[in-house]
Amino acid sequence: MYDKLWLIPFFPLLGAVINGLLGKKIKNEKVIGAIATLAVAASFGVSCYYFFNMPGANGGQHYAENIVATWMSVGDLQIEWGFLLDPLSAIMLLVVTGVGSLIHLYSIGYMHGEEGFYRYFSYLNLFVFSMLMLVLGNNALVMFVGWEGVGLCSYLLIGYYFHKKSASDAAKKAFVVNRIGDFGFLIGLFLLYWSLPVGSRSINFMEIAQNAHLLEAGGIVVTVITLCFFLGATGKSAQIPLYTWLPDAMEGPTPVSALIHAATMVTAGVYMIGRLNPLFAMAPDTMMVVAIVGAATAIFAATIGLAQNDIKRVLAYSTVSQLGYMFLAMGVGAFTAGIFHLMTHAFFKACLFLGSGSVIHAMHHALHEAHSHDDPQDMRNMGGLFRKMPITATTFWISTLAIAGFPLLSGFFSKDEILWFAFASPQGSPLLWIVGALAAGLTAFYMFRLVFMTFHGKQKTTEKARKHLHESPWVITVPLVVLALLALVGGWLGVPPLIGEIVGMANSFEHFLEPVFGGTQAVAHGTHALEWSLMGISVGIAFVGIFVAWVMYIKNPELPGKLAGSLQGAYRVIHNKWYVDEIYDATFVDATKRLGTFLWKGFDVVVVDGIVNGFGKTAHASSRALRFLQSGLVHNYALVMVLGVVVIVGFYVLR
Repeated sequence: MYDKLWLIPFFPLLGAVINGLLGKKIKNEKVIGAIATLAVAASFGVSCYYFFNMPGANGGQHYAENIVATWMSVGDLQIEWGFLLDPLSAIMLLVVTGVGSLIHLYSIGYMHGEEGFYRYFSYLNLFVFSMLMLVLGNNALVMFVGWEGVGLCSYLLIGYYFHKKSASDAAKKAFVVNRIGDFGFLIGLFLLYWSLPVGSRSINFMEIAQNAHLLEAGGIVVTVITLCFFLGATGKSAQIPLYTWLPDAMEGPTPVSALIHAATMVTAGVYMIGRLNPLFAMAPDTMMVVAIVGAATAIFAATIGLAQNDIKRVLAYSTVSQLGYMFLAMGVGAFTAGIFHLMTHAFFKACLFLGSGSVIHAMHHALHEAHSHDDPQDMRNMGGLFRKMPITATTFWISTLAIAGFPLLSGFFSKDEILWFAFASPQGSPLLWIVGALAAGLTAFYMFRLVFMTFHGKQKTTEKARKHLHESPWVITVPLVVLALLALVGGWLGVPPLIGEIVGMANSFEHFLEPVFGGTQAVAHGTHALEWSLMGISVGIAFVGIFVAWVMYIKNPELPGKLAGSLQGAYRVIHNKWYVDEIYDATFVDATKRLGTFLWKGFDVVVVDGIVNGFGKTAHASSRALRFLQSGLVHNYALVMVLGVVVIVGFYVLR
């Protein structure tokens, strides 16, 4: 029954090959878009089939493997190319293929008329294929193939507008920064294999879970292994200190931002920790590091989001912050809550990115028609778009309420569960809760700042441009509506017991993932009164953030400018993203360039080329001297022979 799992990644790969090889000849955008979209939709259909036919439904083991072939055999190590279906991978499959299908459909309208249309969809299909390999791989090496694949595809997609220097620079930055994390992943994998006893060495995930107890719990070995894996996660999932690539990735097309930042690549690190939860649960020091880095990233990125004016960059820093929440959950042992927030975040963040794309699409058209050179992504050029784009604005509002933690929406349930575990689990602490709650308040503020500046208040475009503003076509708005509905109701899958007792619902999400996390999931200890109190405080903080945004950007729109003027130093630091990029350039990038220049001009040119050229010059000089002996004239050779005889005879006579 489970021998057809390979079909799930196969369909996007087939779509990538067809469009990549034949797209230039097909030319028809609708055909190209249909091929790519139907390929991912077919994967979604197969994923749904296996989701509703999960192994272990009638007892027995909760996972199934589909071994396609033996990949390599080296000594005692035999690596198989296989796929793993269990509750964790099943949820990820639905998120990746479901949200991916909507983004592909959206892209047909958004990318209309773009040069290289077929190339874009080929890359997009290849990206989904790589992500599915990462999710479905039954061992760490197959996962690593997908891990590297999404890194390559992100480079291609971020640099899609390769004629723009900013886009090509952003693509290279993403590629290089991710390689740093990938190095940590490989070191962790090597250490894990060689640290296990002979006969128990394996990189198969199920066997790793079974043999994890052979390592010393809390020991230096398992701590180093998990820290190396976490380094890999910080690269892919944009955590401190390797987060700087993700905001720059906004140079790619907006649907790419939605795909990378919502449901796929950036969640790979969170998924990897969830997959290796038996190892991480044995390393409390690593768990503490994960929680601290996650909390620090959540609030650090949220502060940067306060002062950004590019609509996509605000959402980019929001993504970094929300990923910090997921790692905070993983670090305090709330693995289910972390994956739950991964899923809800995929719904509302994909909707927000695609909504921003709808706005940019409309603004670009209107400004072009009005012959204006204003930036279509700058929120200071927007305002009052609700009347012009009601569907986009409504879906954006729903998703913004969800990410802000508005009661009973998806983000409320997942975020509240993370904060509860951050406070009440054995690995949590009140300080982690405070940082998480403050980050939630900042999120509510800067997200509603975005909403008010974009969709409300005075229209800041020219009168001529306003006449050309209109709602996006159905191929763009339908995915927005679907994602907004998921953001609205998706949280009810993980209703916490506190609310579940009132409404008569169980936490079906936690129950579904119990076979994967049952032995390692932390248990939060606290009274109902304490949980209600913390929930009320976090909701109150979110409402304060919304209210302050309303006061500053609707009621008194002159106030932000006055505050920025009176707090110029602080505003400049936050607006310039705490100068982290500049610090990295000064300490790492420039130093590496200087070293590279020295190795090139100082060592390669002077030493290596000098030695090679020296041999060449010596041979050349020797040949110039010797060529006179090989003139090709017979009488010269005779003369030399006579002189030789004279010399020899003279030598013997004189001796």
